[in-house]
Amino acid sequence: MALDARTDTSPVLADLLGLTAQALPEVEGLFVQSREALRELVTSGGKISAAALEANQFAAHSLAWLATYTEALRQMRAWAVRLQEQGLFAEMEALLLQIAFGEYLNQIRGGIPMSQGEMARLQDNGIVPAAPGAAAARLMAEGNTPATRARLVALMRDNAGRGTFGASGLDDELEMIRDQFRRYAEEKVIPFAHDWHLKDELIPMQVIEELAEMGVFGLTIPEEFGGFGLSKASMVVVSEELSRGYIGVGSLATRTEIAAELILCGGTPEQKAKWLPRLASGETLPTAVFTEPNTGSDLGSLRTRAVRTADGWEVTGNKTWITHAARTHVMTLLARTEPDSTDYRGLSMFLAEKIPGTDAEPFPTPGMTGGEIEVLGYRGMKEYELAFDGFKVDSENLLGGQPGQGFKQLMQTFESARIQTGARAVGVAQSALETGMKYAEDRKQFGKALIEFPRITSKLAMMAVEVMVARQLTYFSAWQKDNDKRCDLEAGMAKLLGARVAWASADNALQIHGGNGFALEYQISRILCDARILNIFEGAAEIQAQVIARRLLD
Repeated sequence: MALDARTDTSPVLADLLGLTAQALPEVEGLFVQSREALRELVTSGGKISAAALEANQFAAHSLAWLATYTEALRQMRAWAVRLQEQGLFAEMEALLLQIAFGEYLNQIRGGIPMSQGEMARLQDNGIVPAAPGAAAARLMAEGNTPATRARLVALMRDNAGRGTFGASGLDDELEMIRDQFRRYAEEKVIPFAHDWHLKDELIPMQVIEELAEMGVFGLTIPEEFGGFGLSKASMVVVSEELSRGYIGVGSLATRTEIAAELILCGGTPEQKAKWLPRLASGETLPTAVFTEPNTGSDLGSLRTRAVRTADGWEVTGNKTWITHAARTHVMTLLARTEPDSTDYRGLSMFLAEKIPGTDAEPFPTPGMTGGEIEVLGYRGMKEYELAFDGFKVDSENLLGGQPGQGFKQLMQTFESARIQTGARAVGVAQSALETGMKYAEDRKQFGKALIEFPRITSKLAMMAVEVMVARQLTYFSAWQKDNDKRCDLEAGMAKLLGARVAWASADNALQIHGGNGFALEYQISRILCDARILNIFEGAAEIQAQVIARRLLD
């Protein structure tokens, strides 16, 4: 029976799982060939040459995307197997799986879109693949067709409002958490988010207080410090659902997550006892102060300096792209404490206390001034430039009590930060999908709903498939973290793919709206603006691909 011809998948479920099992080794083999070909190109004297890696950047980034697709397909199949074992692998899930494999296998051989005008191709790494095996060939030919996409969307229409399209594969506790925060987003965020965006307003303090009462800020902080001690997977679920409502709300806990992880990994016992309970309760709101105007992702080149004084430190310099800077209480502030150093080894991290500002006086603390950066989207916490001139930090607020450890301390948080960004991206993509689908059902053209037209159906189907792919990759990175496994690679992949999926979903949903999507009154215009930042913060896509490629060659 052809994969795209069925209306009842039960006779071929085992066949589909078997086909995907047979196809995966081919993909993994292509990845290994590509990796070794790149390794040969960039190795000099038995070591990876940074200069050669940069010179072969396109090949390196192509490898990063191929590795991401390989892991994504692996995790999609693992998801399907789990569902089958639980008796939950039904027709919708089968269609999501087969379309994902059908499309991604074709892209791997024909070109993976890294951005709108850049394709990662196997020939970039000097690979001329053999003809696909029977399983891969069948999935490529029959997995993703107009008929399978139409059938998937028909099932999605029957299941509208169930939360996500297709079983997520989460356990009962995580599903309960998902339901709780989905309801909160539906009631307290979605009805108001677009107005906050259009008026460029800060998220109301009432929302922050409600989230604090729900335990959002202490979700992963250990119980001994006043938190709930829950998993990173739980934070992923919460971030996804709140970001589905509004990315600004979904990102509120990210500041706390970064600060808490810095303190947990690098703080002294006294710093943990002082700060973690206050962060967990939401009493203290933090902001991350890392980036400088002329450094971007090159954190090793930071020039803001901290000079030791008799009673602490004085900070002088400029920072930019500081999220939620005005009304927060403490800054995780990265500054150079060794004035003669020129790289990451001279940096230190401070828990720099400040006075929360007001609309009239956003930065009342002596020694610091700031101004707002007006932005397209991601407006709910606002972005700022900050200037420090003799800004005082108590000696006890040097993280860990030892200077020169700041970059190392920051690197320890990147796994969690990128997992969170993957989760936020999935939430934004899900929001775009739901918004586009509702409009396609409601809007009538040429005597029928837009959703009846095959091109619209195809857009919605691929949005649903890629949302699930990005979701499973993000869950996997969180589960790795929860099991104390190194997951910088998986977290980077989740962010890399999730950000592209969010942008594609938002762009397609706006296209479904036609001219109305370009009107500010329609919320898809906001979702598009919000989606765009995901490919930039926490490491731009190009930086992320470079990091992944370098890690693959270790």
